[in-house]
Amino acid sequence: MKQIPLGLTPDPAQRFDSFVAGANAAVLEHLRALTLPAAPVYLWGPPGSGKTHLLRAMVGEREHHGERAAWFTATDATPWQLDEAWSLIVFDDCERYDALQQQAAFSLFVQASALGVQIAAAGRVPPVDLPVREDLRTRLGWGHVFALQPLAEDHVRAVLRREADRRGVFLSDEVMGYLLTRFARDLKHLMALLDRLDGFALSQQRAVTVPLLKRMLSEEGMQP
Repeated sequence: MKQIPLGLTPDPAQRFDSFVAGANAAVLEHLRALTLPAAPVYLWGPPGSGKTHLLRAMVGEREHHGERAAWFTATDATPWQLDEAWSLIVFDDCERYDALQQQAAFSLFVQASALGVQIAAAGRVPPVDLPVREDLRTRLGWGHVFALQPLAEDHVRAVLRREADRRGVFLSDEVMGYLLTRFARDLKHLMALLDRLDGFALSQQRAVTVPLLKRMLSEEGMQP
């Protein structure tokens, strides 16, 4: 269990204001306008479509109001215990929960609902297709369910460019084109690749170029 305590704010890049909505503008507006407590929210879509970004933005909003949130994923060991000080509970990667985590999530869901604690969850598939126990699947699906669409290429470029600028890294069109033509346009993994590239460039005291990127990939054992 990863409780996100008061004062430990998410990455500034994962706020509502920094979310590049693309085809997901209606989802973003719904979450921004949400007055808690409200019906549960479930977000689904492929990796890199923005699910975790939006969930972290919801946490950030709660912290901005001096409240507390809890975050549970498939890597968190049970038991999961409710803290009545929480105003938001997040369940991420729901399709990966084992039997004990499903039981824990169901129990927390019931307790939270009785106390008016907001629930937000995410997975790669819609609730009806989640490989979890029926009572949990039903509860995850009876609130607001939104399908998130992957960003188009121009929006992916904008996100990568903004993150590079935030880091003070010049990302040329050549490097950008190399990333987008040789790697899946999964924003989560592209951002992780940019993070590694930034660190590698700093360690080499070199500018970010395609040859430097190829060298990093080669040293990582990946095909340039």
